Amino acid sequence: MTSRYRDLPSVDKVLAHPAVARLLERYVRDVVVNAVRTRLQDARQAVSSGEQVPTVDQVAGAVADQGHRLGSPWPTTLINATGVILHTNLGRAPLSAASVRAAAEAATGYSDLELDLEQGRRGSRYDAVAALLQQLTGAEAALAVNNNAGAMLLGLAAVAQGREVIVSRGESAEIGGGFRIPDVLVQSGARLVEVGTVNRTYAHDYAQAITPDTAAILVVHRSNFQVVGFTAQPSLSELATVAVERGVPLLHDLGSGALLDTAAYHLGHEPTPQESIATGVALAFFSGDKLLGGPQAGIVVGKNDLVQRLARHPLTRALRADKMTLAALHATLLHYLKGEAEDQVPIWRMIAATAEELEGRARSWADQVGTGAEVAQGESTLGAGSLPGNVLPTWLLRVGSSRLADGPEGLARSLRLGSPPVMVRIEDGHVLLDPRTVPPDEDASLVEAVRQALA
Repeated sequence: MTSRYRDLPSVDKVLAHPAVARLLERYVRDVVVNAVRTRLQDARQAVSSGEQVPTVDQVAGAVADQGHRLGSPWPTTLINATGVILHTNLGRAPLSAASVRAAAEAATGYSDLELDLEQGRRGSRYDAVAALLQQLTGAEAALAVNNNAGAMLLGLAAVAQGREVIVSRGESAEIGGGFRIPDVLVQSGARLVEVGTVNRTYAHDYAQAITPDTAAILVVHRSNFQVVGFTAQPSLSELATVAVERGVPLLHDLGSGALLDTAAYHLGHEPTPQESIATGVALAFFSGDKLLGGPQAGIVVGKNDLVQRLARHPLTRALRADKMTLAALHATLLHYLKGEAEDQVPIWRMIAATAEELEGRARSWADQVGTGAEVAQGESTLGAGSLPGNVLPTWLLRVGSSRLADGPEGLARSLRLGSPPVMVRIEDGHVLLDPRTVPPDEDASLVEAVRQALA
């Protein structure tokens, strides 16, 4: 065994290999040396397990591959042809051109992020975004943090730490990524009081559970699941009445936070922040990167005294949004203020796309791809837990078995590893590509990618 270890190439020999020498031109020497030593240590362990001694070419190749992966730009831009508009794995909402410019400008220079230019003294990073949110929702005040789970955690910690929060058993749910409402409550320091049953809860259940130690009523919108059949759920206005009569604030986790009426686009109605505020909700929480169509952010709108309590809480600094996020969010909100969200915010362009437009693009794709490609009717989904069960009719490019030497999984893999990568979905042995989630200016790239993958 000792003699086999002696056959391992030396660090210097690997460093002298042309593939590794090229890495030394790109990276700090110590980084490359450490990578070589780590790879050789892995090789020693493999040899001790009875594997063959790797050659210098094999070790150098492994180090070079690692260097290539580490040095590649990330994240990789790709084409989303899945038909899932808010695809969590693909980064959810793409930003508008104005939002991208705003983020880039904030990143590349100095700004008045926390400066009052008129007074020449320190300002607040939240004021500009808060002013737009107040106008759009009718709320007295607003605050933006890094994500919606953080917003709700902050709200509960500031309003209910050490006290009780009443939640329906039918809403004590998991909100994504393994985060559960009861766990968020525990981390905030509040105590969960569940009322009603999984399928039926009434306003009087909340009223009867209120005690002198009750800090708030929390309503969690079922944005990522449905309860159907023998069900009952009080309206938000009924709970607002209970909250006012009993002197406790009503908190509302909206989840997606649509500022436009989804019902106008042949979808189910998604509760809006402006509806929550008009109903009498004290604090409403929603995401920036779902149906708002902006960057990842958690938004709080509501009563001024409560929002200010959140702004002063120590957690606010830990959860604060960075300058690029706030700049992109500000630009996104301006689209709504100007009445141009449907034209300028990408997800709303996708939602509003007509069947005629989608059919025309799908047929153009099929004509260019050629034999084995056909057009079929299908369905697009919103994704990211928004409006579960709701779909939008669409037209698809469908590539069938006559062109799939390696099966649908093989073609999907080839597309995924192409340049640019293309993400698709597979149904009934066919590869499906949905134009709804592909910007028209990416059509030529998508068609070429499909043709290359099929070749």
